[in-house]
Amino acid sequence: MRPRLSTTRVLAIAATAALVASCQSNTPAKGPDRSALSTMERVALGANACWFKSGDAAFADYRLAPELNSFSGRPRILVVHRGSPESRPLLVVQAEGNPSKLDAFGPMMQGSTGPRIVKDVTRWASGGKACG
Repeated sequence: MRPRLSTTRVLAIAATAALVASCQSNTPAKGPDRSALSTMERVALGANACWFKSGDAAFADYRLAPELNSFSGRPRILVVHRGSPESRPLLVVQAEGNPSKLDAFGPMMQGSTGPRIVKDVTRWASGGKACG
C-alpha cells in the first residue's frame, strides 16, 4: 500500500522545487554594457560625482564638459578651465567601439593627477562606482 500525498503537500513540494530552480541559472552573470556610449556614461557619472561634486581640490579649478552625443562614434568627456570653458581641454577621455577602447590624453595626464585619472577612469569604465 502506497502512502497518499495530500494536495497541499504536493503544492508545497512543487513550490519548493520551483523556488530552487529559479535560484539556479545556466547563464553567466552579466557585466556592464561595454559599448562606447555606456562606458563613457559611467565615466562621466563617476568623474562628476568624485572629481567635481565632491569638492576634490585637484579638480577645483576645472569643470566637466561631457560630449556623449557624438556622431563620430567617440563619445567623450572634457575637463576644461572653470573660468574659460571654450578654451582648449586639459583632459579628454573618449571611448570607441564595442567593446569600447578607452583613450585619455591632454596636459593633465602628464601632471601629478595622471596616474589617478587612469585608475579612476578604468574603475568607472568597468562598472565600479567608488571614488579613488
